[in-house]
Amino acid sequence: MWWLVALGGLGIVGVLTSVVEFGMFAVGALAAAIAAGLGAGLIVQCIVFSAVSVSLLVFVRPIAIRQLQGGPRTRTGVEALTGKTALVLERVDENGGRIKLAGEVWSARAMDATQVFEPGEKVDVAEIDGATAVVI
Repeated sequence: MWWLVALGGLGIVGVLTSVVEFGMFAVGALAAAIAAGLGAGLIVQCIVFSAVSVSLLVFVRPIAIRQLQGGPRTRTGVEALTGKTALVLERVDENGGRIKLAGEVWSARAMDATQVFEPGEKVDVAEIDGATAVVI
């Protein structure tokens, strides 16, 4: 009976806090309740609870955490433009210029004040500063 109470308590706490470990302990309590229902003694019940809980923590927890985190983050917007290659349309220097980046015309400036890029050259976008691409 107490294992079922533990199962309910751990399950509720797990749902309310979104901590996956509580769910794994709840499954361990369920396994111990089943062992108790089959007539196992208290020591065997505790061993079943511990073995199931630890097994879930070791083998299932990493998978659950990875799924909850959603995998690698997809870059979008101007963040996705960093590192892209662009085509110089108008001379780009420390003061400005124009590039074609991802199918759009952007204002650009050179990251290094001594660099000058002529039309037709390919440049890499180091960062986006407001509405200006900083190129190298």
